[in-house]
Formats: sequence, structure tokens, C-alpha cells
Amino acid sequence: MASFTRAAFPILALLLPSIASAATLIDTLVLASTFLNGVIGLFITLAIVVFFWGLIKYLISLDHDNANEGLKIMFWGIIAIFVMVSIWGIIRLLQSTLKVTSTDPVIPKGIVVNPGRTY
Repeated sequence: MASFTRAAFPILALLLPSIASAATLIDTLVLASTFLNGVIGLFITLAIVVFFWGLIKYLISLDHDNANEGLKIMFWGIIAIFVMVSIWGIIRLLQSTLKVTSTDPVIPKGIVVNPGRTY
């Protein structure tokens, strides 16, 4: 448990200024959404790089073992790309099925009391 605390502390220290400067909950959710979209793009880019690394390894291989290893790397790169793009497709399908046109978070409004009204 102590190692988790030591590992989580630098991450929390980096996130603290962005959370503290957020004016509302919506700003914090937008920040998290922007961060996650960047991470997704990074993972897709990484999967494409892995695929091309396997292709290069396959093309420059001189023996059968290295060629098989290159094919395995290419296979797993394509699987990773397929899974990530499929998740995007499933999310878009759910959005169109449920008629979700906006990706803004749905947050209920607070209770508003009109001070000028008599009851």
C-alpha cells in the first residue's frame, strides 16, 4: 500500500493545479475528457507504430524466426487498432441509437429559490 501512495503522489501533484484552477464541475469534466481524448489518440498512434515496426522487422528479416516475430507484432498491432476503432464505433452507435446529439455531460441543475416571490 505504501508503494501505491508513493506512486500516486507525483500524479496527484501534477493534477492538483489543474483541478484547483477549475471553476466548476463542468470545467473539471471537460479537462478530464480532453485528457482522455489525447490518451486515446496516443494509444492509436502507438498501435500504428507497433504495426509498422512489425512490418519493418518482417521485411528486413533474413531468417524464418525473425519473419514470424515480425508477423506476430503486425498481428497484435492490427488487433489493437481494431479494438480501439471498434470501441469508437460502438460509442457512436449508442449515441445515434439513444439520440444523444451532444457529448456535453448531463449535470442536473441546482435548486433555484426566487427570493422575490411570496409563498
